[in-house]
Amino acid sequence: MEQNDLGLIEKVVYLNRVAKVVKGGRNFSFAALVVVGDGNGKVGFGHGKANQVPDAIRKATDRAKKDMFDVALLEGTLPYEVIGHYGAGRVMLKPASEGTGIIAGGPVRAVMEAVGVRDILTKAIGTNNPYNVLKATIAGLQSLRSAEEVGRLRGKQLQISRK
Repeated sequence: MEQNDLGLIEKVVYLNRVAKVVKGGRNFSFAALVVVGDGNGKVGFGHGKANQVPDAIRKATDRAKKDMFDVALLEGTLPYEVIGHYGAGRVMLKPASEGTGIIAGGPVRAVMEAVGVRDILTKAIGTNNPYNVLKATIAGLQSLRSAEEVGRLRGKQLQISRK
């Protein structure tokens, strides 16, 4: 995890070396999967391919910055449980109490750290392909709605009751 000059958190989730066999031998190139977030509810991911690793990471980072979106957070965790789907991958994202930490692995952990979630329980179900797990996590986060947004859609006023 590294922070750049704009205060964005950049994490390389997966780096793949691919080979193309040609008459003269093998041509190697690299594919990078990167997550970028501000640590405060904004996150995006990108995929970049190039002949050199730094170029692939730079391309992926640029794409991730362009595709950033807001996530509805509630006191360092998610407002409610959600399951994200993409391909054969499903990711369960469950809010956790204060002090639990990020119980997640691989691509899901990278996304949660970048978005600024401090307490969450997750489970990747189905595939362990980093691309599909990452996209399922993003799909789950994009499906979240804040209480204010739901109230606005339903035409209701938000009332907070304290006991």
